[in-house]
Amino acid sequence: MIIKPGELLANINSPADLRQLNQEQLLQVCQELRQFIIDNVSIYGGHFGASLGVVELTVALHYIFQTPHDQLVWDVGHQAYGHKILTGRRDTFHTNRKYNGLSGFPRRSESEYDAFGVGHSSTSISAALGMAVASQYKHEDNRQHIAVIGDGAMTGGMAFEALNHAGVSNANLLVVLNDNCMSIDPNVGALKEYLTDITTSRTYNKLRDEIWNILGKISKFGPNAQQIASKVESGIKATLLKQSNLFESLKFRYFGPIDGHDINHLTSVLRDLKDIPGPKILHCLTVKGKGFALAEKDQTKWHAPGTFDKITGEIYKVHHDTPQAPKYQDVFGHTIVELAQQNDKVMGVTPAMPSGSSLNIMMEAMPDRAFDVGIAEQHAVTFSAGLATQGLIPFCNIYSTFMQRAYDQIIHDVCLQNLNVVFCLDRAGFAGADGSTHHGAYDIAYMRCIPNMVVSAPMNEAELRNLMYTASQPDMGPFSIRYPRGEGVMPEWRTPLKRIAVGTGRVLQEGEDVAILTFGHIGNYAVEVCKKLKEENIKVGHYDMRFAKPLDEKLLHEIFRKYDKIITIEDGCLQGGFGSAVLEFMADNQYTSQVKRLGIPDTIIEHGNQLQLHREAGFDPDSIEKTVRALWAQSVKVKV
Repeated sequence: MIIKPGELLANINSPADLRQLNQEQLLQVCQELRQFIIDNVSIYGGHFGASLGVVELTVALHYIFQTPHDQLVWDVGHQAYGHKILTGRRDTFHTNRKYNGLSGFPRRSESEYDAFGVGHSSTSISAALGMAVASQYKHEDNRQHIAVIGDGAMTGGMAFEALNHAGVSNANLLVVLNDNCMSIDPNVGALKEYLTDITTSRTYNKLRDEIWNILGKISKFGPNAQQIASKVESGIKATLLKQSNLFESLKFRYFGPIDGHDINHLTSVLRDLKDIPGPKILHCLTVKGKGFALAEKDQTKWHAPGTFDKITGEIYKVHHDTPQAPKYQDVFGHTIVELAQQNDKVMGVTPAMPSGSSLNIMMEAMPDRAFDVGIAEQHAVTFSAGLATQGLIPFCNIYSTFMQRAYDQIIHDVCLQNLNVVFCLDRAGFAGADGSTHHGAYDIAYMRCIPNMVVSAPMNEAELRNLMYTASQPDMGPFSIRYPRGEGVMPEWRTPLKRIAVGTGRVLQEGEDVAILTFGHIGNYAVEVCKKLKEENIKVGHYDMRFAKPLDEKLLHEIFRKYDKIITIEDGCLQGGFGSAVLEFMADNQYTSQVKRLGIPDTIIEHGNQLQLHREAGFDPDSIEKTVRALWAQSVKVKV
């Protein structure tokens, strides 16, 4: 089903078409664009509140700037739905986040209007500054570079690093701060408090308006305007010191705060800013979910609500006739509270994902022992390391894809010091519709190569609880537990906590000719396959290894002595992953079995539901069964 656009939006196939309209028509464009987003997301799902909040800003930016010649970078990418619709993807927007459809984030290979691929936050200022410096080097003096940073991304340390660099450059850079006080959850930290102060201070805003009016009239003074502007700014410096501005202290020209939903004022301000050289920042106040009352009221719930009734606001849920297993995230959330009740050393840490990781359960129950540190993965890891030096046991919950951003801290601040930090790697494996920027494909490989690190994965909810309990014991050192997005397999998941011996696997089924070694939740596919083949008297051994490091070498010796054909399965990259660990063991011990590895290949897998992506990567149940049958047939042929 293709959603029909409104009268004006129907004729906008590129920003060039938008720029043909009169400014008086932009309000109607905004109304139609907002409704088009509501219509589509209500039926097809996706991120919702963030893009509604920047409708006016999106229209104004494409109306004033000559995109794609002027380069526009969105940070974070899920606020760019309006941008996609205005840049030639309106009629295919219903495929957003669907298998083989549009990406949910800007992507350079998808459109020339997507100046930079963005899925992780806080990258826009660095990227846009790099573009601006490149334009200077190539003498492209008429090119503008705009970074739209919002949804909490300014709390990321990389954004401050970029501001620090940009402030001492003379790059033609405009940073648009989309200030809605929200990430997925409400923003936290001193910066949020500072921005609140600057937007509510009567003294500052009165002074700002007076300066704006004065500088707006400077052009009337003719060729000496620049000297006069400099004198005006110097003359008010003493007053500014009383109401200082963080961004101006970093050598940015600061403008705002202004109403980010006033399309006419936005276009006027942006038109003026085009003519001001050097680094500058425009502070826009917006409302996440603007134009949809329920999304404005409960911004976390409506960040990505799934499909819903756009009239009543009812969010559609899938109803099941039988009890369903909970999400791994929720099992984590309830289990860490249970552990913390038993052990006063247990703490929780997450970088801006309390609801996504379910650490919000602990934050509500024990607010003094659970911390949301903002979009700051590096800080989250080293903060956890600091807690661990004092005898506490921090559970640092970070999505696998975001943990990549803190790799040096894992090595330098945790593993080299052998500190007991528990890394709970949420969204391990394929993340689904969020696509390649969010897949947790690499953590097995990048954790396995670090000294002192334990690398584990549960096959079900009970195993997750037991691994968490094991990791909370004294002197366990660095300990990583990876688990996927979504539901597990155990409706009755509240099992008694048991300690697992580190580096031990489980024999799930003995076999004869072929052995399957699985790591993590993906082992449930192998259970299905083994059950089906057993009915045909094809006896396949199945081993849930649980640990990629240290390996259960005793169990592996038994397997390699018994089986000539072995399959390893993991929902992580094949290079350096669990299968590679098994091959290393085989080589080191001079075994000669045939090993077939299934996992994520050395290529970029895009977006779709998890089963679609497992099928593309070659480790869905059908692919596993096909691989087992082929090896079994070889084994039987040799015996005959």
